[in-house]
Amino acid sequence: MLDLQRLRALHAVSVHGTVGAAAAALGYTSSAVSQQIAKLERETRTVLLEREGRGVRLTAEALQLVDTAQELLAIVERAETGIEQRRSIPAGRLTVAAFASAARGLMPAVLADLATRHPALDLRLSEIDPHLSVGLVAKGALDMAVVHDWDISPLPVPPGVEQAAIGEDRCTLLVPEGHPFAGRRVVRREDLGGERWVCQPPGRVCHEWLVRTLRAAGHEPEIIHQADENPTLVALVAAGLGICLIPRLGRGPLPGGVVEVELDPTPVRRLYALWRSGAAGRPSITETVRTLQDHWPKVAAHPSRCPRAHQLPGFGAEPGTPSHPRSSNPQAVGESPRCGVGLAAGCER
Repeated sequence: MLDLQRLRALHAVSVHGTVGAAAAALGYTSSAVSQQIAKLERETRTVLLEREGRGVRLTAEALQLVDTAQELLAIVERAETGIEQRRSIPAGRLTVAAFASAARGLMPAVLADLATRHPALDLRLSEIDPHLSVGLVAKGALDMAVVHDWDISPLPVPPGVEQAAIGEDRCTLLVPEGHPFAGRRVVRREDLGGERWVCQPPGRVCHEWLVRTLRAAGHEPEIIHQADENPTLVALVAAGLGICLIPRLGRGPLPGGVVEVELDPTPVRRLYALWRSGAAGRPSITETVRTLQDHWPKVAAHPSRCPRAHQLPGFGAEPGTPSHPRSSNPQAVGESPRCGVGLAAGCER
């Protein structure tokens, strides 16, 4: 009789690529995962992992077991979903991934709100880029992901994954004080030629959007400095080293020396929640999606600061503090419009 937990450990190694990464995802130690797989090898009388450099490689027999494990874990998920539906309350563990600026600017208030109203719900957040988190949801390594896409790079949803729209994040142009654009309310894309840019590296959607947009307007972008993190890009602009285009979500207050200018037409990236079809009936999924949609208008109205999270009991909350009210007309998960989301390199920050 094969042990489900051992199959889960092998499946995690297959999804995450290493024993250490699988252990981190499962909440175990690396030695515990290695022991689980060693026991599975003894049970099956089969070598499942082979050393390859500093990592491991799954054998053909292991890959066959991984396929079986994924089927079994999907059955378990359906059973757990049925139990949660009968209880009719969000409960149990829910693992959620979000890209960096959503993890910073949206998720803290959402998670605190859910924890206050649903104490039986055990939420676990990981900061993961969209082009990775979508696949992890599809393979069952995550329950849910908050992702985004742009019009130039839609992310197609893998089979067996459902989605709901959360909202749209506007992007603005940041320029140094004293720059000719600093005194203007709106700048058109046709006016961007000849500028020196700071931008994320190639392969990111922000980079690709900038290159494609300027070339379509007849300009070849001169990208002087590249950095992964938005705060670094803002600091480069503040130092007068170039201009940049940055989404507003989770950006934080602008430092002195930086001016925000609207770009016409305004670039927009769209945010979505993704989950597996087999878990669509879980109250925890439905309630999390509704809470994301409920909080988004507050975030969109004040994107430069994180929305105030509800204080949790034991962490400074006054006794009797009212919990966050439900939306009077929450958008049902099944009513959310479907559109392109999925596996493209994202402007994750």
